[in-house]
Amino acid sequence: MTSVGFHASHEQLPPSRLLEAVVQAEQAGFTAAMCSDHLAPWSLRQGHSGYAWSWLAAALEATRFSLGVVTAPGQRYHPAVAAQKIATLAEMYPGRFWAALGSGEAINEHVTGDRWPAKDERDARLVETVGVMQRLLAGEEVSADGLVRVDRARVWSLPAEPAPLFAAAVSPDTARAAAGWADGVITVDQPREALREFIDAYRGSGGRGPVAVQVHLSWASTDDEALAIAHEQWRQSLVPAHLAWELDRPEDFDARTAEATPADVGATLIASADPSRHLDHLLRIAELGVDRIYLHHVGTEQAAFIAAFGERVVPGLEAVAA
Repeated sequence: MTSVGFHASHEQLPPSRLLEAVVQAEQAGFTAAMCSDHLAPWSLRQGHSGYAWSWLAAALEATRFSLGVVTAPGQRYHPAVAAQKIATLAEMYPGRFWAALGSGEAINEHVTGDRWPAKDERDARLVETVGVMQRLLAGEEVSADGLVRVDRARVWSLPAEPAPLFAAAVSPDTARAAAGWADGVITVDQPREALREFIDAYRGSGGRGPVAVQVHLSWASTDDEALAIAHEQWRQSLVPAHLAWELDRPEDFDARTAEATPADVGATLIASADPSRHLDHLLRIAELGVDRIYLHHVGTEQAAFIAAFGERVVPGLEAVAA
């Protein structure tokens, strides 16, 4: 059965409104939620970026379903600090919290003032970071002197059951590399064959645990309005992943997409007033063997979306998947 979750976008709404939205999502029938850990929004038009970890504690307390976060330890967060906060949430909310670990994006990490490494080095740093965190979360005292440096670190308050550590990945190569350490994997929606290749790469390399897909979409009362919302709020989706990792200011993303048309943005996601069109697209994703789908309506008004999809999309997807 495919679990249908709600994505809380810190880049687009203040944390207080996101908390209201995630509570509403649970009440509307969504079975999980997630967010991303950003220091900055993708665009000046989005204009927000609350601290995910403070918000997660409030959201876990206000709900009863599963919540997760995509985060990048290794530069902005020392692995000992990352392990401590993951352990704390897992101890307070047993069985409900997970974290997906990625190699990061310059827009969030450059603030340390440290050099932003090349992608190969970032990937190697992530592997070292994960190894340190796994040992800390197992209760070990850890020292390390590689791409990450650790001096006799220990996490003292541990949960009875460690939180799952997923891999955040986009390419099949990254999925293969993560299969050896990850308790699951999360990616973004891609063309069907690319998504199939991604899943096969992860599973074929021994990947265990759930496969999750984050789906960006736009919904409104008319197709034109849905497309206008996507163009206003989510045009950074046109920036290729390899470049999106390197740009370090919202202004840079705005400059790269200044000439983008609504049709350009519409080619990157489903923008439609018809919930059945969204449902059809999600069913095709579920058919690939995806365990969890997280829905992100890219608009800033979430209440009507949550109500409409809770009534017309979530039950249809779960019924067929069951």
